[in-house]
Amino acid sequence: MIYVVKFFNTFIMYNNFNIFVKYVIQNNRMDLTKYTFKPSRHRNKNIILIQFPFDQNLIAALRKRFPSAKWSASKKSWYLPDLPVVRKAIQMQEKNSVAVKVKSIHPLNQQAYLDLNKQLTLKKYSLSTKRIYLAEFKHLLTLLDDYYVGNLNPKRLKDYFLYCLKVEKMSERKMNGKINAIKFFFEQVLHRPKMFFDIPRPKKPQTLPKMLSKTEVKKLFRVTTNLKHRVALQLCYGMGLRVSEVVNIKIVDVDSKRMVLHVRGAKGKKDRYVPLPNSILPQLREYYLTFRPKVYLFEGQYGNAYAKSSLQQVFRFAMKKANINKEIGIHGLRHSYATHLLESGADMRFIQELLGHNSIKTTQVYTKVTPRSTSKIKSPLDSL
Repeated sequence: MIYVVKFFNTFIMYNNFNIFVKYVIQNNRMDLTKYTFKPSRHRNKNIILIQFPFDQNLIAALRKRFPSAKWSASKKSWYLPDLPVVRKAIQMQEKNSVAVKVKSIHPLNQQAYLDLNKQLTLKKYSLSTKRIYLAEFKHLLTLLDDYYVGNLNPKRLKDYFLYCLKVEKMSERKMNGKINAIKFFFEQVLHRPKMFFDIPRPKKPQTLPKMLSKTEVKKLFRVTTNLKHRVALQLCYGMGLRVSEVVNIKIVDVDSKRMVLHVRGAKGKKDRYVPLPNSILPQLREYYLTFRPKVYLFEGQYGNAYAKSSLQQVFRFAMKKANINKEIGIHGLRHSYATHLLESGADMRFIQELLGHNSIKTTQVYTKVTPRSTSKIKSPLDSL
């Protein structure tokens, strides 16, 4: 342990974390070939049995890598919950969720559901988009029951959308996602002509971004005593990152020599570089030494990326602890970053590039929440 600390301190002096990380990985790796993993059921829950010859070293390695592993006396085996993140960590094939969900659809429409999934995969849509499209399409197929979806005409689809709006009270955002999913099926899967142009889309409300003042941001960080949580929130604000971008940061993405962070595969599958704040380096050093992440900067329970929902919960708890009574989510830290940059005189194009916006129009919304853009405007009355 003393050698590891000395090794870490030597390279940290030069702001180089990557060599230390490689050392930790090489010395803390669990040899998966010595274990056998098998899906099973235990106490009405899906689990993964872990079987291996009795060996105290193998048990210690298992418990070190997976502290949540439990022993089942009835199964006479160690086990873990059967979750996608666990399967990924043990290099086990993931369950086919599409194959499970299609069983709840009427046989007449099951192929339509599978064809949609296949086309989304071929076009390399993101996992989140696939999940939304398949869920919205499944909602339609469930209501149709034994009526084939390909026989729907624009009038019947309009009736369905009205039902979703008036009866199920779906929001504008959800409705637009639903229309996109069904539009994709008819045009990209069935190769029908673009028949949806006369279907009106719900108009999204033009809301202003919610943000925190600099004083509130300081207060938020001050009450967040957990080092991991505080560093994650500081990166959200300090670089204007989306929560999905923060949890997907890998150690190799942090370039401490050039003082930049490589944001990979962000919204729209775009990469970008964002300046790394100098003030965060001391806490990053402390964080590396304390938690020793291996692949992702912020790791979850099973060595995977930290869950977005967990970081959102951290933010909500910090807001409550700081007595900041604003209805705002963690994305507000990104809005605050952009607004405070604009207030300090940063160029709009520069902010657009840092945030990864496609259009300058998206970035210009921040001019509506900062007084800087209007402070120099003089009323005509003053010139009379």
